[in-house]
Amino acid sequence: MAINYVCRHCRTFIGRIDSPSVSEAELGFHSLTPEERRDIIAYDSSGEMTVRVTCDYCKEAMEHHPELMLLANPLQ
Repeated sequence: MAINYVCRHCRTFIGRIDSPSVSEAELGFHSLTPEERRDIIAYDSSGEMTVRVTCDYCKEAMEHHPELMLLANPLQ
């Protein structure tokens, strides 16, 4: 199973885990609520998983400008 990490704000590709042996529990996904899972994790038709997180650039921008969090797509 391939797991792709993408920034939820700027959509920058962050990284990929391409290992059939990694489990969701090892990645910490087991501790997410069903709502958090729907918000963070998506599966495509080929079985790959996309995890939407915040990249360092966007995190820093929002820390310095918290008003950006009020916008639907602050850093496209």
